[in-house]
Amino acid sequence: MKQLMNSLTKKDPEKERKAMLRLEMDYELLTLFDAMADNNETQKVKSKAKLEKIRTELLKLRAL
Repeated sequence: MKQLMNSLTKKDPEKERKAMLRLEMDYELLTLFDAMADNNETQKVKSKAKLEKIRTELLKLRAL
């Protein structure tokens, strides 16, 4: 992870943003998985909403 962040600091901001969004997406998917395992409906809704925002932004950046 540290190497990824170091390599990104020298590249253009758009590539850096794409990488950060992918990391956020991975984290949110993990959060959603935990919420599903715990049967936590509130967290599932929050995670799905955040994932939709991340997806939309990645589509705008043409990263998906």
